[in-house]
Amino acid sequence: MNEKAKRGLGFWMTLALVVGNLIGSGIYLLPATLAPLGANQLAGWMVTIGGSLCMATVFARLSARQPLPGGPFAYVMQQFGPGAGFAAAWAYWTMLWAGNGAVAVAVVSNLSLLVPWLSHTPGAPAAVAVGAVWLLTAVNIRGVRGAGDVQVITTVLKLVPLVGLIGLALWLFATGTPHVAQPPVPLSPTLIASAAGLTFWGFLGLESATVPSDKVENAGSVVPRATLWGVALAGAVYLGIALAFQAYMPQGAAAASPSPVAEFLGQRLGGDISGVVAIFAAISAFGTLNGFILVQGEVPWAMARDGLFPAWFGKETKAGTPINAHLVSSGLLTVITLLNYGRDMGNLFTFIASISLAAGMLTYIATMASAMRLLRDEPWVVVLAVLAAAFNVWALWGLGLEAIAYGLVLVALGLPVYLAVRWRKGKMASAGA
Repeated sequence: MNEKAKRGLGFWMTLALVVGNLIGSGIYLLPATLAPLGANQLAGWMVTIGGSLCMATVFARLSARQPLPGGPFAYVMQQFGPGAGFAAAWAYWTMLWAGNGAVAVAVVSNLSLLVPWLSHTPGAPAAVAVGAVWLLTAVNIRGVRGAGDVQVITTVLKLVPLVGLIGLALWLFATGTPHVAQPPVPLSPTLIASAAGLTFWGFLGLESATVPSDKVENAGSVVPRATLWGVALAGAVYLGIALAFQAYMPQGAAAASPSPVAEFLGQRLGGDISGVVAIFAAISAFGTLNGFILVQGEVPWAMARDGLFPAWFGKETKAGTPINAHLVSSGLLTVITLLNYGRDMGNLFTFIASISLAAGMLTYIATMASAMRLLRDEPWVVVLAVLAAAFNVWALWGLGLEAIAYGLVLVALGLPVYLAVRWRKGKMASAGA
């Protein structure tokens, strides 16, 4: 094994990348958001988990067949050409650094519960959020193994209170503890769709292992296994939490709680453990930020390698990490993070996040279309790709026509960059002829 391979991500680090990117701090708050939907949330979770497992299976088969660095856009480019590949990559990259702004804010939001002066000191939350971004950027630039170590540690820690809550619910069930009486909420296709729209954000990033596949040891086998196991594990945790709340936490109490996980554990175990849960929630967000910073740096590097982005983005350190791609990505992430803390900028931040997600969903749909062509000799995978594409179209529609329209505009904004790179390549080719 060569020296670079030794520095690669093994199975457990790759699995931690997937699980860590899926399970962020949102699960600590989501039970409150979903509580008013009653049993519809369980149906929504099952629909989302099913759609996500279809996507994960397709990504697993794609990476097993051709473990291409860059993940989704690499397959789009291979099947539909450089123009479509650039559009997919641009949309996906934008989704990453824009979405990471919310994750960086979540780190500080949870820390402020433990350190109140953070929220009362002007400029402190923004400074800490940006500091977390650049600390993790430095870790990722230093080497992929270091980033992998951080991901394993934070993933294990973030699962502690969540698995503990599920274990507590199982103990309550085993000991015959009566279920709480929940107000009847009839099952409704509209409410199930609303629940699925909320729960799908918990699976954004399920393809994370495919993006740095050139830095994964034995990528052809490790990436597919990590992708499938990661999505299955995250789905089990999500569904377990939802079932626990439905059985043993009154909907009204869950909906009104600013920290439903902490309140659930506190009611059953006694005492105020909100501070302990806040620590784990901050760690959870920190780990998710680390994983997505790794991915957001790999995408422009892979674009440069394939001639879709300026070659400058392809510069690597001695450790084989894409330094320039990381610096630019985290620079954009810093801007979007600061927007969230600017006066009257909250609506702008939400707007940017929604249109970037719409653009990113277009990448997922294009990737499923690529799989239908690349894997046409595996009919069962093609069927799953069709189902996954339909699920993504449904989720995209849930964002609203305005977000979709602006998402398309966001993709179009990358056109000048694409044309400039193609013009420069043509000019260099003419000069060399």
